[in-house]
Amino acid sequence: MPTSATVRDYDYLIIGGGAAGLSLAYHISQEPRLAQKRVLLVEPEAKDQNDRTWSFWTDEPTLFDSIVKHEWQKIAFRSPWFEQVFPLARHQYKMIRGLDFYTHVREALASQPQFTWCTATVHQVQAAASGGVQATTSAGEFTARYAFDSRPPQIQQNPSKHRYLLQHFVGWEVETDQDVFDPTTVEFMDFRGEQHQEARFMYVLPFSPRKALVEYTLFSGTTLPKPEYEAAMRDYLHTTLGVGHFRIEAEEVGAIPMTDHPLPAGAGPSIINLGTRAGRAKPSTGYAFKRIQAHSARLVAALASTGKPPQDLTGDKWQFHVFDTLLLDIMQRNGEQTRAIFTELFRRNSVERIFDFLDERTSPWENLQVMNSVTPWPFLRSIGHLLRGRPGQRGK
Repeated sequence: MPTSATVRDYDYLIIGGGAAGLSLAYHISQEPRLAQKRVLLVEPEAKDQNDRTWSFWTDEPTLFDSIVKHEWQKIAFRSPWFEQVFPLARHQYKMIRGLDFYTHVREALASQPQFTWCTATVHQVQAAASGGVQATTSAGEFTARYAFDSRPPQIQQNPSKHRYLLQHFVGWEVETDQDVFDPTTVEFMDFRGEQHQEARFMYVLPFSPRKALVEYTLFSGTTLPKPEYEAAMRDYLHTTLGVGHFRIEAEEVGAIPMTDHPLPAGAGPSIINLGTRAGRAKPSTGYAFKRIQAHSARLVAALASTGKPPQDLTGDKWQFHVFDTLLLDIMQRNGEQTRAIFTELFRRNSVERIFDFLDERTSPWENLQVMNSVTPWPFLRSIGHLLRGRPGQRGK
């Protein structure tokens, strides 16, 4: 893969070399019918650090199974009123480290001359007068038939119409002096701690009996001072898990936008959005990696068979957008109710049905079963807010 862009015109321009951009590039590389397409990938950073991890559940093989760092066969849900460990019959829960992903894709593309990597910043991308797109970058001007843009979205918030929350967290990779963790079981949501009028839980990925990633995760409108996350994790390790001493080996910090603000799938016939810019982070959970893979596969299948992107760029179903909006509205009005809602979901549904519902794969009948498994009043109030076209406010 050339690393300097001497050619100025390409078939595909991919803006951004993170999860979304590299996923699309990798999917293109695996499609023989696109082997002659010239692809320019523009990314300002080297992507040589382990800056994040991606976790996801799946019931089928993925293109990246060879770099899965850990996988688990059970998940646990815990709240003050209900605790259960669920064996995963059809799904597995998996984790991929960011650096492993970046390295794997870069190495796969390196042997394919159709790809060119350009270390630069894209300042502007727009439709070209002669067709296709034109991009202005710190490395000069480029043209392409199609551009795929994975830069973070620039949202002009309208809080009188839409809901804006964050899924924010601080996580530590810790090593303890005694056996503490069950390496077969993900602590998917541990809601036993104080909620402070928000949705707050612990999330634990155990790698061995003495090593785990422990994250304090919140769904709310604003982040906390960092010492508050750290105090919550120390209390969880010491008080809940009974850990005497532990060492912090690595740290993760993040804040994922969770909003029902419209995020368009494209910006004209030749500019297609990717990743969070295209709404691929699910608004009610923040999970994005598998949705990014499905989006990449959909785009590549259409490009290979018709020469152009699909008319429906994402294939999203409107009813799941409504479900996401209702939960966001509840989180914004009374975030502490989230704990009770998820408790009812896990108490009254199989984990396989919950995963299928969150993957937007359930039938109308299954959707009705899921909705009937939770107390209706919070959702009815949010339906009222949705019909009136205004978000709910705290306590209303």
